[in-house]
Amino acid sequence: MCGRFAQYQSRDVYFDALGVAGSDYVHDPEPIGRYNVAPGTNVLLLSERGGELKLDPVYWGYGPEWWDKQPLINARGETASSGRMFKPLWNHGRAVVFADGWYEWQRSGDKKQPYFIYERHHKPLFFAAIGKAPYDDIHGHEGFVIVTSASNKGMVDIHDRRPLVLEASSVREWLSEDTTPERAEQIAWKAALPESDFKWHPVTDKVGSPKNQGAELIEKVG
Repeated sequence: MCGRFAQYQSRDVYFDALGVAGSDYVHDPEPIGRYNVAPGTNVLLLSERGGELKLDPVYWGYGPEWWDKQPLINARGETASSGRMFKPLWNHGRAVVFADGWYEWQRSGDKKQPYFIYERHHKPLFFAAIGKAPYDDIHGHEGFVIVTSASNKGMVDIHDRRPLVLEASSVREWLSEDTTPERAEQIAWKAALPESDFKWHPVTDKVGSPKNQGAELIEKVG
């Protein structure tokens, strides 16, 4: 799953990693500076409207009116395209979350050790997401969820689920309003980064509180 992540670099850094021309977005070199993004907060979300890339602050969580529980924050990629809850979002609300890494907790006895997981060369990450479009409208708790996949090849010793991270070259097609839901399924599995592209290390348990937001949260602890 993904219950916390970091989004701390500037918008320009993320767009540059996508290879997007400067005229296609509003430049902002100021670092976002969020080292501990928590559910229930507004998060900058990338989507496409009218053939153009758009970046909007959107509520992280999805709870339609008929849902009588806490808003969901993740959707299993294996079933998101076909289930009652998420199929409409998969078909018409595909989006991407800019990120620099995410946190998972590993249980050891009666304690939990948090880990920060990131691209081994510290490249920006692009989490596949789905939600209630259009994202420039306010939909209350009908925001967005991060799509997850099963962990394999070593990362499973940290957690059995992880965000579905797309290759930068596939982001535009994933977002495109012309991409069919069936093609989006193919992109999700063929263009997802493998576990071998990631590294991780233990971090301070201060990440457990979303009130803590400093860069020290991603530093390795002994």
